[in-house]
Parts: sequence; C-alpha cells; structure tokens
Amino acid sequence: MAGHSLKQPLAGGRQAGSQWEKTAETFLCARGLKPLQRNFTSRFGEIDLIMEDDKTVVFIEVKYRGNKSHGSGADAVTLHKQRRISLTAAWFLAMNPARAEQYCRFDVISIDPGKGDEGITWIKSAFYSTTG
Repeated sequence: MAGHSLKQPLAGGRQAGSQWEKTAETFLCARGLKPLQRNFTSRFGEIDLIMEDDKTVVFIEVKYRGNKSHGSGADAVTLHKQRRISLTAAWFLAMNPARAEQYCRFDVISIDPGKGDEGITWIKSAFYSTTG
C-alpha cells in the first residue's frame, strides 16, 4: 500500500467514517493484524475496529482530521471517549468469553488524508481501560 493516496471521501457522516475505517483496516491487515469485527456497538458506544495482533485483542478507534487546527485525530479521543470505548470493550469480552482470557490493547489510528501511508499514524496502547 505504500505510495497510495488517501483521498477524502465525497460523502459525509457515517459513509465517510466507514471509508476511513476500511482504510485503517487495510493498513493494519498489511501489518499482520486480523479483523474480528467492525463497528461493534453496545449501549455504551461503538468501537470502530476490533482486531487480533498475534494473541492480543486490539480495540481500535479510527479518527480522521481534515483540518489540523482542531488537533490530531488522536486528540479527539478524550477521557470521556476512552471510557465509552472501555465499557464497550468490556461488553465485547463478556459476549465473547473465549476472548476474555486474551491480552487486550486500545489503539488509535489517526488519518491525515492526501499523504499515503505517511498520513496514517498508528498509536499502539494509546490509552488503558478506564473500567475496573
């Protein structure tokens, strides 16, 4: 995928978000992660991507920022958002008890379009679960 251009989606909202999530998933698959689920929802919120990295379950928040004046995509993953992701991850693990025995990690993919793979920042272990 090196050298490809990240083009800004024409549509806004959920459709555009879905395109960025697919871009992130392709990027991560090329680096050895295996997809488990996309857009997992609970009453607490949504997790964009759930993947497996070796034997670790990885909960991934994908953030796109077309305008750097609001900070990076990673800056948008506030403590409140981290809590919602953590609670949703706990729900995923409760619904998938075999996965509950695996190590877990929370990553963020921040996308700055128009720069190919250089526009994708992968922050491993971006935060820790805020639930007990």
